[in-house]
Amino acid sequence: MAKLAATAAIATALLSGTAIAEPAKPTIVLVHGAFADSSSWNGVVASLKKGGYTTVAVANPLRSVSNDARVVSDVVASIAGPVVLVGHSYGGQVISNAAQGRENIKSLVYVAAFAPDVGEAAAELASKFPGGTLGEALAPPVKLSDGGVDLYIDQAKFHDQFAHDVPAEITVLMAAGQRPITEAALTEKSGEPAWKSLPSYFVYGDGDRNIPAEALGFMADRADSKNTVVVEGASHVVMVSNPQIVADLIEEAAK
Repeated sequence: MAKLAATAAIATALLSGTAIAEPAKPTIVLVHGAFADSSSWNGVVASLKKGGYTTVAVANPLRSVSNDARVVSDVVASIAGPVVLVGHSYGGQVISNAAQGRENIKSLVYVAAFAPDVGEAAAELASKFPGGTLGEALAPPVKLSDGGVDLYIDQAKFHDQFAHDVPAEITVLMAAGQRPITEAALTEKSGEPAWKSLPSYFVYGDGDRNIPAEALGFMADRADSKNTVVVEGASHVVMVSNPQIVADLIEEAAK
């Protein structure tokens, strides 16, 4: 009887301890796009933190697809455990390439983002369907010493073009602190995309003026999106204007 009691006690301890412990939640890695920076994820990060998620908002260099994907891939490699990789705008092309060969990536989330196939470029996809007005909203390019150019959105046009559903007092600050992207990055061809082998999720606004909603829907359908959320009237920075909707989709991708 004593042996039976001891065995039962051990079994109870195992069942109530580590044997039934919940697995660790994935780390959420967020990659901003052109004309934005890591602070564009602040509202999403705040929501994910409440849900118990560790988050990393990467400073995307915006220099070239190959370089930027390597930077993000290195960040992912430094994280123990599963990762959900999230990209906004041009950041979608970056995560599509960065996820290749990283076995700890669980899923991809595209936030008003490019999801190019092999051999496609962001600029090409942005013009594939009518409705985008980014070209006419750009400031004069800044010439670089290596012969390339940096692109910015004209600060006077930033609110209407990029973030029309965000209060003007906020977009003034966003416009002043926007990160430029090289023209070469927007025209660089993409490699084999990870969305072909990983579950992908999409969220975007139907009021996007940088990437037409029709183009975003086309890419979501092509990637066999597990869930596509279209936010009525939302701008290109849907994660700034509707952070909870974006965070909810990321949490869905993490489960």
